[in-house]
Amino acid sequence: MSLLRVENLGKSFGGVDAINDLSFTIAANTIHAVIGPNGAGKTTLFNMITGVYQPTRGDIFLDDASTVGKPPHVLASRGMSRTFQNLQVCMNMTAIENVMVGRHLHLNRSFLAAMLRLPAIVRGDRQCREKAAELMEFVGVGQYIKTDANAMPYGALKRLEIARALAAEPKLLLLDEPAAGLNAKETAEIDGLIQKIAATGITVVLVEHDMKLVMHISDYLLVLDFGKKLAEGTPTEIRNNPEVIAAYLGAA
Repeated sequence: MSLLRVENLGKSFGGVDAINDLSFTIAANTIHAVIGPNGAGKTTLFNMITGVYQPTRGDIFLDDASTVGKPPHVLASRGMSRTFQNLQVCMNMTAIENVMVGRHLHLNRSFLAAMLRLPAIVRGDRQCREKAAELMEFVGVGQYIKTDANAMPYGALKRLEIARALAAEPKLLLLDEPAAGLNAKETAEIDGLIQKIAATGITVVLVEHDMKLVMHISDYLLVLDFGKKLAEGTPTEIRNNPEVIAAYLGAA
């Protein structure tokens, strides 16, 4: 059974089709990559899946329930979490506070209880901080637990954003260019981290331009070109697809 199903999806901006008649499925417990040239519609697709944009046409299903019309916070409560192409880290907060923000769905959000600082709130805050610290260790930035976010290097901030996404305890994690701007060592760390996340049972969908990383970790790939599906298949199938080679990978 598929975890995510996209059917005849379309998104138009002022008469221009950013996504056109796109259908695919993503199985649970897999690493699924979406690739394609700049402007192919990859981030637009992510924005529709996560409720940032609403489709012009078609439907999206998470666990066989439609997500269309649902705002991002509702989809987050249903097990969907993401990172962004451009870092969305709160630089005026500490690193661990950034991760704690990601656990808001699992906290007591009663205004009265918070105002009175009831024991349950105090206990919940302590457990939230402990869980955030565990996630920072998990993604490899444990040394920054007591650090302000604005003092962290870029590569560590990319992993911090992943830790915050994991704090929501998702079953589907969408990563938008997790290796963008990273050097070879940092990219290798992201490679290992994605596999580590998948090994916990979380389904991962990523948009990424680093083909070495994509081909190494992905179980399945979807190739977009001008908003349409050009091809889909295993890394070996995509690597040897003449249309994908011509449109994106290059003969070399």
